[in-house]
Amino acid sequence: MNSTVNLGCASSSPELTESANAIQGTHQIQRHPRHAVVIASGGLDSTVLAYWLRARGTQLTLLSFDYGQRHRVELDFAAKTATALGVRHEIVDLSALGTVLEGSALTDDGVAVPDGHYTDTTMRATVVPNRNAIMLDIGVAVAVATGADAVAFGAHAGDHPIYPDCRENFAKSFERTARLGNEGFIVDDFHVLAPFLTCSKSDIVRLGAALGVPFEHTWSCYRGAARHCGTCGTCTERREAFRDAQVNDPTTYVTAGG
Repeated sequence: MNSTVNLGCASSSPELTESANAIQGTHQIQRHPRHAVVIASGGLDSTVLAYWLRARGTQLTLLSFDYGQRHRVELDFAAKTATALGVRHEIVDLSALGTVLEGSALTDDGVAVPDGHYTDTTMRATVVPNRNAIMLDIGVAVAVATGADAVAFGAHAGDHPIYPDCRENFAKSFERTARLGNEGFIVDDFHVLAPFLTCSKSDIVRLGAALGVPFEHTWSCYRGAARHCGTCGTCTERREAFRDAQVNDPTTYVTAGG
């Protein structure tokens, strides 16, 4: 039986505040992991995921990646999360990937980061080929080496239209592959944890607010300057998420409004 865990837009944990429990679509979680390797970008989704797991007593290892992305500043924010939670944080140097993954606005300086919404076809320029699979593969290796029973990543419903490696069928297939590729070495109850697959970004913001996540210590902008640009796909999505969740957005954007 596949054990990919899906939160369904909320937490059923009684220790969370009323606002988190009010998020609709909650699925019961049969088992929370003992030790999870969290793919931590420093963004909203993975940061809320780390806080959510920590609130359940899960031991965490945060795993971040320098894959030659222009917004490497996100790694500093992942480090802030690790420090705040008091957990192990490793940054894997895959920077050479940036020289071979041509055609993505995130790794190719010759491709401009598009403005707009994730539903726009121009957002295809932000796809980094096989990115999640690469990160999850390394996450599984760390899980095997440390005896962790889960690898967790923060893909959510808004990612599905553009990113094929943020869809439920990918997560389920990847878990099966991880089990087969590490048979006899991986713990028997290993699973891929992708609890936000049916959640909107605003759901995640509401959950993060309930958990007391310091949103000012997260990074979204793909342009990677000193401040969020306010117009790229991730900035647009971030703004909308705080607005729709009716949660104060502490982010300073170069472009006001939105």
